[in-house]
Amino acid sequence: MIVFRYLIVEVLKAQFAILLVLLTIFISQQFVRVLGDASDGDFPASLVLTLLGLNLPQLTVLVLPLSFFLGILLAHGRMYAENEMVVLHGVGISEWYVTRVTLLLAVANLVFTGVLSVYVSPWAEERQNQVLEQAQSEAGLAAITQGRFQASPNGRAVLFVEKITKSNELQKVFVAQLPDPEDEQGLTNIVVSENGRVVEDEFGSQQLQLDNGIRYQGSANNLDYQMIEFGGYKMEIKEQEVDERRRKLSALSINELVATPGPEAAAEFHWRLALPLAIPLMTLIAVPLARVNVRQGKFAKMFPAILLYLGYFGLMVAGRKALEDEVIPQVLGMWWIHGSAFIIGIFLLGKERPSGAKILQSLKRKKVAV
Repeated sequence: MIVFRYLIVEVLKAQFAILLVLLTIFISQQFVRVLGDASDGDFPASLVLTLLGLNLPQLTVLVLPLSFFLGILLAHGRMYAENEMVVLHGVGISEWYVTRVTLLLAVANLVFTGVLSVYVSPWAEERQNQVLEQAQSEAGLAAITQGRFQASPNGRAVLFVEKITKSNELQKVFVAQLPDPEDEQGLTNIVVSENGRVVEDEFGSQQLQLDNGIRYQGSANNLDYQMIEFGGYKMEIKEQEVDERRRKLSALSINELVATPGPEAAAEFHWRLALPLAIPLMTLIAVPLARVNVRQGKFAKMFPAILLYLGYFGLMVAGRKALEDEVIPQVLGMWWIHGSAFIIGIFLLGKERPSGAKILQSLKRKKVAV
């Protein structure tokens, strides 16, 4: 029982440290992307943390299998390098026992990752779509940023507001209304106003109401411009109807995904299962790959192991694409990838066991005889 707890704790400590580092890297990268979208006016800055949190389940699903794989290599590699594993083997703790203990931890990781992949991540992505839709439907004053040029929510004008007061009054407003594509004359309106505000009519459309300004109207092809002074001027910046964001298959619940026909839905279904299933399969590979001697050091097998993991992950990505393009039958799915990983893991584990060594020796004898 002491050995059991020791093996579990060592792998968990290594996995947690790696998971923390990888999540920090990926979350930082995601934060920069989301913050860039917010600064471009795609959504209010107040939604940055919300969207970042909704992206966290998907990032965790991608990082957890890799963190567990590297955790096994680091923990077991250290134990081999410091002769701890040699002592355990000397007192009767076989590598197969170490593998079984590690597989129990792998199953726990599989269940947790499976829940995230099958249920939580689709819910988070659907929730993200809803949040962005709501932000788009409420676009108006919230989408206007003072001190910078930006497109209006309906894309028909470019706005510049020098200052927005605490009472939501706009001061020193510049508006360039682009020509209507259906207008043969192609007239452009340049509006300059001292102040203004965003108002909403009874139908839900939002309009920019400007006071005390000048409108310049004309075409870039001629010099005949009109200049009109006004006391009040209105322009629509957001229509009433907001198009619903196109729902991706990755945002569908598992029941909706199963009921959806087509190769894309089948590829998404197998992808959700692939990452959790990779955890115990890569465990069978990681445990024998962690064998190192004192001279090699605990990081000796790290590089080839990472290449092997990247190859497995690359095959899953390629398998998903092949399913979408109907190159591979839906029935076959990604099971051929998982089956290959299982065979490699069993081979690596078995070649050091007495029965596996006998089989390898017999195969070598047959080759020599031939």
